[in-house]
Amino acid sequence: MSAQLVDETFGAPLSALMREGSRVQHTDAETSSFMEELLAGRVNEQGYADYLLRLRKVYVALESVGRDLAATDPIAAAVHDIALERMAAIDADLDVWAPGVDGDAVESAAADAYAARIEATRSWGGLYAAHHYTRYLGDLSGGQAIGRLLDRFFELDGEGVAFYEFAEIPKPKPYKDGYRARLDALDLDAAEKLRIVEEVRVAFGLNQALFEELGACLDTYRR
Repeated sequence: MSAQLVDETFGAPLSALMREGSRVQHTDAETSSFMEELLAGRVNEQGYADYLLRLRKVYVALESVGRDLAATDPIAAAVHDIALERMAAIDADLDVWAPGVDGDAVESAAADAYAARIEATRSWGGLYAAHHYTRYLGDLSGGQAIGRLLDRFFELDGEGVAFYEFAEIPKPKPYKDGYRARLDALDLDAAEKLRIVEEVRVAFGLNQALFEELGACLDTYRR
């Protein structure tokens, strides 16, 4: 780690470092073939259900680790909020998209690797915060547009898109501003900040791997 990089990082807000340090990985995830086809309305019900089933594995880990770590780790406690939790919403949506399917039944190497990495963040709340930030702030940002598009493409009339609805967070922007402020208020040195940024990049890479796994099945998912 260069002295210049340490100096630049030390005074920079953590939330800005997380955003700017993962911009390339974020763009790669957004422009994956599966996501592009989904946002164009060309992925069928099975494809979206398979996506939800993979997300379910990720959020089982994210929310289990979060509840445990928040009780003992100040960094995890700074970001953890049960109002963000998505498991109940995912299960409600699966009842619409894949009724009768066992939520634990999906075989996915990408989702398993993603969940395992989140489980490994029990070692330090900074690593957990990287995954929490990547998933939940994404859900509160671009995820809102995905929910609206799905509702329109499949004429859902509001059914099956609970994942994108945050009843306890009616105004996402003030919430996200407060979330970033909590990150920026953490007492972290430059090396710790850089470690968190690197884990954000890892989180986006794991998400990209999940999309690539789904993208390999696009011929099956054509709508």
